[in-house]
Amino acid sequence: MIGLGFERRRKREKENRKNAILKAARRLFFEKGFRSVTVESIARKAELSKGSVYLYFNSKDEIYSQILLNDIDKFYRRVTDMCDRNRPASDLLVELSHIYIDFFLRDRELFRILMTFMLHANHSNLQEELQNHVIKATNRSIEIIERIFQRGIEGGEFLSTMNVRQSRYALWGLLNGIISLYLFTAPEPRREDLIRSTIDTSLDIFIKGIKKG
Repeated sequence: MIGLGFERRRKREKENRKNAILKAARRLFFEKGFRSVTVESIARKAELSKGSVYLYFNSKDEIYSQILLNDIDKFYRRVTDMCDRNRPASDLLVELSHIYIDFFLRDRELFRILMTFMLHANHSNLQEELQNHVIKATNRSIEIIERIFQRGIEGGEFLSTMNVRQSRYALWGLLNGIISLYLFTAPEPRREDLIRSTIDTSLDIFIKGIKKG
Protein backbone atom coordinates (compact mmCIF):
# COMPACT_ATOMS: atom_id res chain seq x y z
CA MET A 1 0.00 0.00 0.00
CA ILE A 2 2.86 2.39 0.88
CA GLY A 3 4.56 1.58 -2.42
CA LEU A 4 1.34 2.21 -4.35
CA GLY A 5 0.84 5.59 -2.64
CA PHE A 6 4.41 6.60 -3.42
CA GLU A 7 3.99 5.62 -7.06
CA ARG A 8 0.81 7.67 -7.39
CA ARG A 9 2.45 10.70 -5.81
CA ARG A 10 5.46 10.33 -8.07
CA LYS A 11 3.24 10.09 -11.14
CA ARG A 12 1.28 13.19 -10.06
CA GLU A 13 4.52 15.15 -9.52
CA LYS A 14 5.78 14.18 -12.97
CA GLU A 15 2.50 15.28 -14.53
CA ASN A 16 2.66 18.59 -12.67
CA ARG A 17 6.20 19.24 -13.92
CA LYS A 18 5.20 18.39 -17.47
CA ASN A 19 2.23 20.75 -17.30
CA ALA A 20 4.46 23.48 -15.83
CA ILE A 21 6.82 23.11 -18.79
CA LEU A 22 3.97 23.34 -21.30
CA LYS A 23 2.46 26.36 -19.54
CA ALA A 24 5.80 28.19 -19.44
CA ALA A 25 6.54 27.34 -23.07
CA ARG A 26 3.12 28.50 -24.23
CA ARG A 27 3.69 31.91 -22.65
CA LEU A 28 7.16 32.25 -24.18
CA PHE A 29 6.04 31.18 -27.66
CA PHE A 30 3.28 33.77 -27.45
CA GLU A 31 5.59 36.55 -26.27
CA LYS A 32 8.69 35.87 -28.38
CA GLY A 33 7.76 33.56 -31.25
CA PHE A 34 8.99 30.03 -31.90
CA ARG A 35 12.51 30.82 -33.11
CA SER A 36 13.48 33.08 -30.20
CA VAL A 37 12.52 30.58 -27.50
CA THR A 38 15.08 28.06 -26.24
CA VAL A 39 14.77 25.01 -24.01
CA GLU A 40 16.89 26.88 -21.48
CA SER A 41 14.46 29.83 -21.41
CA ILE A 42 11.52 27.43 -21.02
CA ALA A 43 13.29 25.76 -18.09
CA ARG A 44 13.89 29.13 -16.39
CA LYS A 45 10.26 30.15 -16.89
CA ALA A 46 9.07 26.83 -15.43
CA GLU A 47 11.61 27.13 -12.58
CA LEU A 48 13.20 23.83 -13.52
CA SER A 49 16.62 22.78 -14.74
CA LYS A 50 17.28 22.35 -18.46
CA GLY A 51 17.94 18.67 -17.80
CA SER A 52 14.52 18.32 -16.17
CA VAL A 53 12.86 19.60 -19.34
CA TYR A 54 14.68 16.98 -21.41
CA LEU A 55 13.33 14.27 -19.11
CA TYR A 56 9.87 15.00 -20.54
CA PHE A 57 10.52 16.32 -24.05
CA ASN A 58 13.21 15.60 -26.61
CA SER A 59 13.24 19.09 -28.11
CA LYS A 60 11.64 22.51 -28.29
CA ASP A 61 9.80 21.29 -31.40
CA GLU A 62 8.17 18.51 -29.42
CA ILE A 63 7.04 20.94 -26.71
CA TYR A 64 5.53 23.26 -29.33
CA SER A 65 3.69 20.48 -31.11
CA GLN A 66 2.38 19.08 -27.82
CA ILE A 67 0.86 22.46 -26.92
CA LEU A 68 -0.92 22.57 -30.27
CA LEU A 69 -2.06 18.95 -30.13
CA ASN A 70 -3.45 19.25 -26.59
CA ASP A 71 -5.57 22.26 -27.47
CA ILE A 72 -6.72 20.96 -30.84
CA ASP A 73 -7.78 17.72 -29.16
CA LYS A 74 -9.80 19.61 -26.52
CA PHE A 75 -11.71 21.42 -29.24
CA TYR A 76 -12.24 18.21 -31.22
CA ARG A 77 -13.74 16.39 -28.21
CA ARG A 78 -16.13 19.27 -27.50
CA VAL A 79 -17.48 19.53 -31.04
CA THR A 80 -17.63 15.75 -31.52
CA ASP A 81 -19.88 15.45 -28.46
CA MET A 82 -22.00 18.29 -29.82
CA CYS A 83 -22.47 16.57 -33.19
CA ASP A 84 -23.96 13.49 -31.52
CA ARG A 85 -27.09 15.49 -30.69
CA ASN A 86 -30.17 15.25 -32.87
CA ARG A 87 -30.47 18.92 -33.88
CA PRO A 88 -30.76 20.89 -37.16
CA ALA A 89 -27.44 21.28 -38.97
CA SER A 90 -27.73 25.07 -38.95
CA ASP A 91 -28.01 25.04 -35.13
CA LEU A 92 -24.92 22.83 -34.94
CA LEU A 93 -22.95 25.28 -37.09
CA VAL A 94 -23.88 28.12 -34.76
CA GLU A 95 -22.97 26.10 -31.67
CA LEU A 96 -19.65 24.97 -33.17
CA SER A 97 -18.83 28.61 -33.92
CA HIS A 98 -19.63 29.64 -30.35
CA ILE A 99 -17.40 26.87 -28.97
CA TYR A 100 -14.61 28.04 -31.27
CA ILE A 101 -15.02 31.65 -30.09
CA ASP A 102 -15.05 30.58 -26.42
CA PHE A 103 -11.78 28.69 -26.80
CA PHE A 104 -9.94 31.76 -28.03
CA LEU A 105 -11.60 34.34 -25.82
CA ARG A 106 -10.37 32.32 -22.86
CA ASP A 107 -6.87 32.03 -24.29
CA ARG A 108 -5.53 34.51 -26.83
CA GLU A 109 -2.16 32.76 -26.72
CA LEU A 110 -3.73 29.64 -28.19
CA PHE A 111 -5.21 31.53 -31.14
CA ARG A 112 -1.94 33.25 -31.98
CA ILE A 113 0.07 30.03 -31.66
CA LEU A 114 -2.39 28.09 -33.83
CA MET A 115 -2.69 30.80 -36.48
CA THR A 116 1.09 31.22 -36.62
CA PHE A 117 1.47 27.51 -37.23
CA MET A 118 -1.27 27.39 -39.90
CA LEU A 119 0.16 30.38 -41.77
CA HIS A 120 3.82 29.44 -41.48
CA ALA A 121 3.83 25.65 -41.12
CA ASN A 122 6.61 25.26 -43.70
CA HIS A 123 8.85 27.64 -41.75
CA SER A 124 8.12 26.50 -38.21
CA ASN A 125 11.28 24.35 -37.93
CA LEU A 126 9.14 21.47 -36.68
CA GLN A 127 10.30 18.01 -37.64
CA GLU A 128 8.24 16.70 -40.55
CA GLU A 129 6.66 13.95 -38.45
CA LEU A 130 5.54 16.39 -35.75
CA GLN A 131 4.34 18.92 -38.31
CA ASN A 132 2.27 16.30 -40.13
CA HIS A 133 0.78 15.17 -36.82
CA VAL A 134 -0.41 18.69 -36.00
CA ILE A 135 -1.77 19.23 -39.53
CA LYS A 136 -3.64 15.92 -39.37
CA ALA A 137 -5.19 16.83 -35.99
CA THR A 138 -6.23 20.26 -37.32
CA ASN A 139 -7.80 18.76 -40.43
CA ARG A 140 -9.71 16.28 -38.29
CA SER A 141 -11.33 19.19 -36.45
CA ILE A 142 -12.15 21.05 -39.67
CA GLU A 143 -13.75 17.90 -41.10
CA ILE A 144 -16.45 18.13 -38.42
CA ILE A 145 -17.78 21.19 -40.28
CA GLU A 146 -18.03 19.04 -43.39
CA ARG A 147 -19.95 16.39 -41.45
CA ILE A 148 -22.46 19.00 -40.32
CA PHE A 149 -22.92 20.23 -43.90
CA GLN A 150 -23.43 16.66 -45.05
CA ARG A 151 -26.05 16.10 -42.37
CA GLY A 152 -27.85 19.23 -43.55
CA ILE A 153 -27.85 18.01 -47.15
CA GLU A 154 -29.07 14.52 -46.25
CA GLY A 155 -31.81 15.97 -44.03
CA GLY A 156 -33.03 18.29 -46.78
CA GLU A 157 -32.00 21.40 -44.84
CA PHE A 158 -29.13 22.51 -47.11
CA LEU A 159 -28.83 22.69 -50.89
CA SER A 160 -27.73 19.39 -52.39
CA THR A 161 -25.67 21.30 -54.96
CA MET A 162 -23.42 22.99 -52.38
CA ASN A 163 -19.71 22.22 -52.55
CA VAL A 164 -19.13 20.75 -49.09
CA ARG A 165 -15.32 20.93 -49.19
CA GLN A 166 -15.20 24.57 -50.31
CA SER A 167 -17.99 25.53 -47.90
CA ARG A 168 -16.14 24.13 -44.89
CA TYR A 169 -13.04 26.17 -45.73
CA ALA A 170 -15.19 29.25 -46.31
CA LEU A 171 -16.73 28.90 -42.84
CA TRP A 172 -13.36 28.16 -41.22
CA GLY A 173 -11.92 31.25 -42.87
CA LEU A 174 -14.89 33.35 -41.78
CA LEU A 175 -14.42 32.38 -38.14
CA ASN A 176 -10.65 32.89 -38.08
CA GLY A 177 -10.83 36.15 -40.02
CA ILE A 178 -13.35 37.78 -37.68
CA ILE A 179 -11.58 36.56 -34.55
CA SER A 180 -8.25 37.87 -35.92
CA LEU A 181 -9.82 41.21 -36.80
CA TYR A 182 -11.06 41.98 -33.31
CA LEU A 183 -8.99 39.85 -30.95
CA PHE A 184 -5.85 41.91 -31.40
CA THR A 185 -7.27 45.28 -32.51
CA ALA A 186 -10.57 45.94 -30.73
CA PRO A 187 -10.67 47.72 -27.34
CA GLU A 188 -10.80 45.18 -24.52
CA PRO A 189 -14.27 46.22 -23.21
CA ARG A 190 -15.88 45.76 -26.65
CA ARG A 191 -13.82 42.86 -27.96
CA GLU A 192 -16.06 39.96 -27.01
CA ASP A 193 -19.28 41.67 -28.10
CA LEU A 194 -17.78 42.61 -31.47
CA ILE A 195 -16.53 39.10 -32.14
CA ARG A 196 -19.79 37.42 -31.14
CA SER A 197 -22.12 39.86 -32.90
CA THR A 198 -20.10 39.94 -36.14
CA ILE A 199 -19.82 36.15 -36.30
CA ASP A 200 -23.53 35.68 -35.54
CA THR A 201 -24.48 38.16 -38.30
CA SER A 202 -22.06 36.59 -40.78
CA LEU A 203 -23.24 33.07 -39.94
CA ASP A 204 -26.85 34.10 -40.50
CA ILE A 205 -25.95 35.34 -44.00
CA PHE A 206 -23.83 32.24 -44.69
CA ILE A 207 -26.52 29.77 -43.58
CA LYS A 208 -29.26 31.54 -45.54
CA GLY A 209 -27.10 31.13 -48.64
CA ILE A 210 -26.88 27.33 -48.31
CA LYS A 211 -30.40 26.62 -47.04
CA LYS A 212 -33.01 25.07 -49.29
CA GLY A 213 -35.81 27.38 -50.31
